[in-house]
Amino acid sequence: MRDGQPSQTARRAAAYRAIHQTLERGAVFKDQFALRILDAETAASLSEIARDDSVRPMRLFIAARSRFSEDTIANCVARGVRQVVVLGAGLDTFSLRNPYADLGLRVFEVDYPATQVWKRDRIKAAGLSEPPSLVFAPIDFERESLAEGLTRVGFMVDEPAFFQWLGVVPYLTKHAVWCTLKFISELPQAAVVFDYAEPLENYPAERRASIVATAERAAARGEPWLSLFEPIELHHLLHGVGFNVVEDLGASEIAQHYYGVLGRGIALGPGAHIVRARQRVN
Repeated sequence: MRDGQPSQTARRAAAYRAIHQTLERGAVFKDQFALRILDAETAASLSEIARDDSVRPMRLFIAARSRFSEDTIANCVARGVRQVVVLGAGLDTFSLRNPYADLGLRVFEVDYPATQVWKRDRIKAAGLSEPPSLVFAPIDFERESLAEGLTRVGFMVDEPAFFQWLGVVPYLTKHAVWCTLKFISELPQAAVVFDYAEPLENYPAERRASIVATAERAAARGEPWLSLFEPIELHHLLHGVGFNVVEDLGASEIAQHYYGVLGRGIALGPGAHIVRARQRVN
């Protein structure tokens, strides 16, 4: 992302979540604030984006990863977790919809300071309130670690936590991905949901040109893809830092679990994955 500006990737993901609520009636993932929280520029672009059927696979994927993550949050809360950390929160609205606030679930949103200022402005402009269960953790990663930034705002490293980490991994170095997963794995009863993408050479030729063009557009707006993983490499990384339960959904599994008739015509095969990793609770 560019210095002092909110993430363009966060804007695009928010647009896809909003379009899913109108075009597909939230069939995969319901979010009553997805439209309200958009900035004027993004909201004005929705009709044009919705007409582009080439982005339908990404739109449904973004809805599915949010659904997968929030289903996992429900399971974690049922077993006693009372801390959720949303890494790279962007305009994600779980913290505003938190159905477990009365149970004491606190939501820590971690993001770059500029993106977080933008997010808070959007909440205010939408006429929404920042709930008491929401804690903002603006972190400049050049100056402090994730652990330092979270503990500074009251996160308890000796208590169970769930981490939602969506739309972030490709934009980090593999070392940064390792460090983050290592930190999470060392927490008690740790669990995380994140997504990743396979190397470009894994895509069939008829799809590769489109994926390469998407990567080039991301780089042009200052958000290059830095880390793509072979599934076996990613699994070795997770087990290596201490996770012993790993669920990895590829395109076929995601479509089977979530898309139904909406998935007709979507090419399956190599691409984006959604992962749930946790420590086995004895």
